[in-house]
Amino acid sequence: MAERQEQAADAVMTRIGQVVMLLHGGDREEARGRFLDLWSEIGDDGAPLHRCTLAHYMADAQDDPSDELAWDLRALSAAEERTELHQGQSLALRAFYPSLHLNLAADYAKLGRTDAARNHLLQARGAVGALTDDGYGDGVRAAIGRLELKLNEAPPSESPGSATDR
Repeated sequence: MAERQEQAADAVMTRIGQVVMLLHGGDREEARGRFLDLWSEIGDDGAPLHRCTLAHYMADAQDDPSDELAWDLRALSAAEERTELHQGQSLALRAFYPSLHLNLAADYAKLGRTDAARNHLLQARGAVGALTDDGYGDGVRAAIGRLELKLNEAPPSESPGSATDR
C-alpha cells in the first residue's frame, strides 16, 4: 500500500516536471492550463509537497504580478503546512524556503511594495544556510544579491505595519 502511494506521488511530481519543461520551453499559456488541470486534480487538500511545487511553478507562468503573488503565497503556505505535518523540516524542504521567499520578495517589488519585498528578502537571506554549494544554491544566492541591490535603490513605499504581509 505504501509503495503504491509512493508511486502515485512520484507520478504527480513527474507530471509537474513535464509541465515545467513546457513552461521553460516558452509556452506559458499551455503550461498555465495544464498546471490548473493538475491543481484541480490535487485539490486544496492534496499533499503539501505537491501543492507547494505546483504553486511555485504556476506562479512563474503568470502574466499578472498579483496572480504571481497569489500563487507564490500558496506555495509558501503549503510548505509551512508540510513542515507542521512532519514536525520539523527535512533538508530538502528547508532548501525551498530561500527560493520561496525570494519569489515573494520579487513579487512584492514588482507591485511596488518594497517594505514587504525587503521583509521576504531578509527571510530568504536568513534561510540560505539550507542551500548546497551547487548551481541551484549559487543561483538562488546570486538572485538574492541582485534583488537586494535593486531594493537598496528603492525608497520604502508602504505604511508602517504593512511589511508583515506574507
